[in-house]
Amino acid sequence: GSRAANREDLLGAVAVELVHLASLYHDDVMDEALVRRNVDSVNARWGNLVAIVAGDFLLARSAEIAASLGTEIAGLLANTLGRLCQGQVTEVRSAFSTARSQEEYLATIEGKTAALMSTSCRIGALTGGLGRSEVDVLTTFGRCFGVVFQLRDDILDVIATDAELGKPAGQDLAEGIYTLPVLLALQDPATASELRPLLGQPLDQPERDKARSIVAGSGAIETSVAAGRRYVDRAVEAAAELPHGALGQALTALVGSLLEDLGPRA
Repeated sequence: GSRAANREDLLGAVAVELVHLASLYHDDVMDEALVRRNVDSVNARWGNLVAIVAGDFLLARSAEIAASLGTEIAGLLANTLGRLCQGQVTEVRSAFSTARSQEEYLATIEGKTAALMSTSCRIGALTGGLGRSEVDVLTTFGRCFGVVFQLRDDILDVIATDAELGKPAGQDLAEGIYTLPVLLALQDPATASELRPLLGQPLDQPERDKARSIVAGSGAIETSVAAGRRYVDRAVEAAAELPHGALGQALTALVGSLLEDLGPRA
């Protein structure tokens, strides 16, 4: 009994991680990224063709593993892959648009990041044999965790160093991916007039640094962290509904740690 469950947990985790890894391979091709986690990206080292085919191969292996876990998990992963693609498409369509709305930004990260995190939690709940209400609660936790995770990433892109990120800082800004801190700084009369003329086109290093410092020096970072904390609170509410107290506490600590280094709670 428990041995079979452990094997299924492991296979579920592998299936999700292969989708994640494949999405990174494909993202780096689309972004023409040279570095991922302080090492050469696959496309930088072996070229776009190898990166794309390798990503496709990982997706195929993930589908094969998911199929061995049953139709619900296989369907769930296929749906997640579709949502990841939709999130990517909405991001590409809004590139260099200073008119991008906060709602569009959130819709993108719900697909791009939150979908994968919520599926990860859901598959773990399913392979763990939990009841339906617990499966749904963990899915909600994963979605909120994913939004917080991406918000943290987007804040750090503005305020962190290259070394801290493991990739060039300000990459999103330079490539026209205007995230919540940037959108908020564009709405702030104190910073909009200085920031807006820089945006709308690819940025070289001096302009990138200037744009980052404008956003970092505005109130947009604090407001973005506050937005993240609202999702932390939702995730904590979901974790509190779990009958396993230790699991709920562990998940609460995990999501709570994401924003700890970005400033004290107001």
